[in-house]
Amino acid sequence: MNRSLLVLGITLAAALPAHADLSHRISSSVQLEVGGASTRAVRLGNAYSVSGSGVSTTDGTTAGVVGGLGAHTNGVGALTTVTASQATSGNSFSFANSYAIGDTVPTAAPTVGEVPAFGDVTSTAGGTAGTLAGTVTTAGAVTVTAGGANTKAVGQVISELTTR
Repeated sequence: MNRSLLVLGITLAAALPAHADLSHRISSSVQLEVGGASTRAVRLGNAYSVSGSGVSTTDGTTAGVVGGLGAHTNGVGALTTVTASQATSGNSFSFANSYAIGDTVPTAAPTVGEVPAFGDVTSTAGGTAGTLAGTVTTAGAVTVTAGGANTKAVGQVISELTTR
């Protein structure tokens, strides 16, 4: 009898179900985006640079000047130009100068749709939905259709299986 109870106990223990947690989660999404119009305008400033050696400079009146930016009118600096000549004939020399004229300061803010006349402007047109579309089927198939300019379509399906 003891043997039969032992065999019966082992059989019942082997037949018991496993106690494991199992979870399955499916999520799907489609994101459709139509961008708005935008403009980025950066006013460029004035810049003056001069370098050299072995030269004599003058602004036409005073010897030894190196030029530069004078008084500003509407944000643009007046340039004082210089003339350079070799200081000693036959000796080595170098001379370089540069001037970048800045953008004028606007007297009024631009109205919607206008772009200021600045040296660094980036403008993006507003998006058009056109044929922009996206679907996810119950089988998990994702379909996205491109729209017009400045649009974006993203579709995804996430299937997550967790056991413990």
